[in-house]
Amino acid sequence: MKLVKIAALGTLALSIAGLSACNNMMPTKSPTMKAPMHSQATTSMNVVQIAQSNPDFSLLVEAVVAADLAGALSDTSASYTVLAPTNAAFVQALQETGMTKAELFANKPLLTKILTYHVLKGNTPVYQKHVRPGNYTMLSTDTLVITPQGRLMDESGRITKILKTDIAASNGVVHVIDRVLMPK
Repeated sequence: MKLVKIAALGTLALSIAGLSACNNMMPTKSPTMKAPMHSQATTSMNVVQIAQSNPDFSLLVEAVVAADLAGALSDTSASYTVLAPTNAAFVQALQETGMTKAELFANKPLLTKILTYHVLKGNTPVYQKHVRPGNYTMLSTDTLVITPQGRLMDESGRITKILKTDIAASNGVVHVIDRVLMPK
């Protein structure tokens, strides 16, 4: 019995040490970080792999997995334009809604609606040079407005800036945005 307790304590100590080491390896986030940068060529990666390759999209990746959308968005026979909110954008959205991450991720219908409101599906991805002001129907079937100034206005009337454009993927393109878009 005593041996089992010692083994359990040893395992717990190793687990804590391992988790601590993982936390120490995580990059620190600076409040001045504007747009996530990618150090490797992205054209061979799909839109999900691009998000996975950048630590500033970790909340987006968690959300996509929680909503069971990773498989669909990894489909290389499809073509997507993804408006990818940063971690800071997710934190801001949680503060604005008063929800915790756990509450949002547990509400799969709401999470799916929000995430698919960030995706435009089409025969070709929409690069910055092809973007025109107007109304766009997103994968969620909700409408997103692109203003004449090149900003995004969601159905809640909130304005979002595009921080970085045209990250090419094998199945589309990713644009980095500073807010989570909210459909009605």
